[in-house]
Parts: sequence; C-alpha cells; structure tokens
Amino acid sequence: MRDWNEVRFVASYSGGKDSVLAIHRAICQGMVLQALIITYNTDLERSWFHGVPPEILAEVEQSVGVPVQLIRTAGADYNANFERALLEQKKLGAQACVFGDIDIEGHLQWGIERCNAAGVEACFPLWKENRESLVRECISCGFVPYITVVDTKRLSADFLGHPITPQVMERIKDAGADVCGENGEYHTFVTDGPIFAQPLPIEFSAPQQHGGYAVQPMHLRK
Repeated sequence: MRDWNEVRFVASYSGGKDSVLAIHRAICQGMVLQALIITYNTDLERSWFHGVPPEILAEVEQSVGVPVQLIRTAGADYNANFERALLEQKKLGAQACVFGDIDIEGHLQWGIERCNAAGVEACFPLWKENRESLVRECISCGFVPYITVVDTKRLSADFLGHPITPQVMERIKDAGADVCGENGEYHTFVTDGPIFAQPLPIEFSAPQQHGGYAVQPMHLRK
C-alpha cells in the first residue's frame, strides 16, 4: 500500500461532505495540505456544481488556513484549466491531488487523467468504501454538512437548509434516495469540522428553483 506520509497535496475542493472528509483523512494519514483548488463558473460567478459564492470561498481560505486557487472556466476549457492549476501547484511543491469520489468509475478515471497530464499522483481516500458509513463518519468526526441542493425528482425541497444528522439520513433512505447523494440526489456544503479553524459564518436565504433542482442560496452572515 502506498505510504502517503509527508506527501504534499492539493485537494479538489467542492465544499461538500465527501470533499472535506477526503481532506481530513489525507491529513490524518500524515499528508500535508498545500492548497484547495476549486472549479469556478465564470458565467455564474460561483463554484461549479455546489454554487458557492466567492465571498464564502474567501472565508474557507481563512478558516482552513491554506490558499484557495480558483480554476476559472465557463466549461469548454474545464479539463485543460484543471490540469494547468495542478501544474502550477506542482511547481509550488504539490506531489498529489486528493479527490472525494467514492465509487463512480468515470469520476475516478477523470481525476487520474488530469493528474497524469500534470505529473502528480491521484489520491482517493474514500474509494470503494460503504456510502452510508462514510456519511456517518463525516458527521461523527464533527463536520456539519448542510443540504444546499436537491434533485426534486428524487428528494423533496423540504430537505434544503438542514444539516445531515442520523435522523435526516433515515428520512433520505425512506424517500428511496441514496443516503450519500452520490447519484446527484443532493449536494451539501460543510460549515464546520476538523479542517476548519472556526465555523464559516454563513446564512441561508429563501430557496430557489432552477430547472429540476431546488437550491438553498448562501451568503455571509451580516
């Protein structure tokens, strides 16, 4: 098994529960976090997929205590820009990139291809582990993941704005959805936990509907 002790890494950070748990596990293995790399939608001025606004990403940088590198892309140059960011971080000392993927083969291959192109190792601390066990580990470690996006074909918008707890996990299962949301049923944003020096000062505003998704907008607490 690969010994990751003292390996400097960047993390592909989405803000969600799997991302932060992967970072936490990497640090617990002795790896050294150098930076967070975040794909940033230049059309929407928010992070890709989880829709985190820039002012909250700035708070993440301060609380985690490492630089945040935004990968600015409208989509067409997504892969190339990700590889360019990895190359830049490699020049600064990064040897690996950590991803929070669990068991979707296409995601694994995508991360490996980007890392191979940049000449760094791809590391997947959560790979092939039980989905439900990972959610339970995340919250038992002290992370606080709020549900911020739901696919309304699979889950009710009533889940928005709630932190994931054992009780919420049971409600998700009762709804017939994957408890981990690995199939896109929901997305989360983590506001506190072991990798943060202090909780992120965020508030939620009124939910919005975007196509088939209900979204819980976030902003800094006033």
